[in-house]
Amino acid sequence: MKQSKKVVARIIILILALFTVIPGTVSQKVYAEPGGSESNQAADASKDDSNKKEEKKEEDMTPEEREKKAEEDAYKMEIQSNGWKNWPKGPGTYGEAAIVMDAGTGSILYAKNIDEHEYPASITKVLTSLIALKYGNLSDKVTFSNDCISFMQPGDSSVGLKEGNVISLEQALYATLLASANEAAYAVAENVGKNAGHDYDWFIQQMNEECKSLGGKNSNFVNANGLHDDNHYTCARDMALIGREIWRYPEFLKICQEQSYKIPASDTTEEHVFPQHHKMLIKENKNYYQYVVAGKTGYTSNALSTLITLADNGNMKLVCVVLRTHGVNIYPDTKNLFEYAFNNFQKIQVADEKKPDEVEKFISAADSQSAVSAQSDGSEDTESVQTGGNEYQPLEDGYVILPKDVSYKDIDYEITDVDEDTGEGTIRYIYDGHQVGSATAEFTDKYLQKVSTRKERVDSKPKDVDNSGDSKKNGGKSSAKSIWKNFLQKVEAVWDFGQKKFAGKSSTEKYMIAGGCVALVILIFSLIVLLIRRRR
Repeated sequence: MKQSKKVVARIIILILALFTVIPGTVSQKVYAEPGGSESNQAADASKDDSNKKEEKKEEDMTPEEREKKAEEDAYKMEIQSNGWKNWPKGPGTYGEAAIVMDAGTGSILYAKNIDEHEYPASITKVLTSLIALKYGNLSDKVTFSNDCISFMQPGDSSVGLKEGNVISLEQALYATLLASANEAAYAVAENVGKNAGHDYDWFIQQMNEECKSLGGKNSNFVNANGLHDDNHYTCARDMALIGREIWRYPEFLKICQEQSYKIPASDTTEEHVFPQHHKMLIKENKNYYQYVVAGKTGYTSNALSTLITLADNGNMKLVCVVLRTHGVNIYPDTKNLFEYAFNNFQKIQVADEKKPDEVEKFISAADSQSAVSAQSDGSEDTESVQTGGNEYQPLEDGYVILPKDVSYKDIDYEITDVDEDTGEGTIRYIYDGHQVGSATAEFTDKYLQKVSTRKERVDSKPKDVDNSGDSKKNGGKSSAKSIWKNFLQKVEAVWDFGQKKFAGKSSTEKYMIAGGCVALVILIFSLIVLLIRRRR
């Protein structure tokens, strides 16, 4: 017992000594580095004073200066995909969150804060239109009730539709997507809900369920138009998943490509003419980009500028989402991201490469014998797969998207969802932990026999027998490896958090914090050793 007390006392003395020595060491390092001159010390001190002045000055900044600083801060934010191994470095954006996703495979090519909650503003109307096309018919009548109009405030985006107006669902979608008319979006939701035997709230529920079914995990929608509500939010990844689903709906693409649209006068409605709002689709605009095929703009004072855009260069179909953009940079940001993706990635057909030994032949998902029957919208309900932790439904398979300097032989693969009756299944292609494509394949008899044998062994294994002893013998190494891997991941996460949290600290503060962390680690380690000795 006395020995234990001595150990504890020594630990406490050690920690106190560390905290006493570290500030002095830090002080020497900052103000009198070995080989440093007095002028350097003075320069460092002057720099610290300058930083303090800047901090004080920020409170007195003009709105323009604050906006400029916000733009610069957003541009400097970390781009997570730039840290991926052997991945092309992407451009900065003035949007606080951004993503580029390959529409066919769901592969993420660019990622900046893609899971952070942001307000979507009017790009919400993409999901509204998707639900309308899924449950309604373009010829359905849309009647404008008082509820469709009463919430509108001066300055809200509108085409001037009034209570009592009756137009078709197609016309209402043109007003929703081209002109971003808030009253039209509400009317679409209300009427489609009623025609389905429900109401507006049911429509909103379908929006949330659709987002989740596509793999979205960080969104909550409470209205059909995107007007601000604290509980109405999304993230770049979720909006990209919604955007790639739009490729299944040619009606949506057709609406978005119109330069202008006219709702003709009728017995119930005045004539309404409105232009395209997405500047990358307007040929006369300086922001026009030839590969853009659809998209939607958004803005509120809370969300700032938001944009979702679909592009096709004849080789790759992409979805780009940029959220919370400062200034007037959202179109240049989007173009830069598309150029980055088109110029740095390649599409490789797996059928043109060496087949894995397990594969008899590659087949398209559409020709697969085990493919589920087509949905009401005519699309294939193929197996869901994982990318970046989220489920998605592959729109196309049979190819991979890779950086141009990466070879096909550099990627790994795994086989899943094997149907023993048809001999078919899915191959998922992985590069450095990121899924880059998938393929439907028919497998060899030898491989299918192996799958069948493995399944028989699992099925025949006694379920009531306690195999804990065997588990310790055979799985001990695997378990230890898994625990160690999880520990390292947690350490890495804490390290990343620390880097972000203390990035703005002065040198003195950083050294003091580091010293404190070292002392804490020593304390924990010493206590563990003490406990082990006491048990012995």
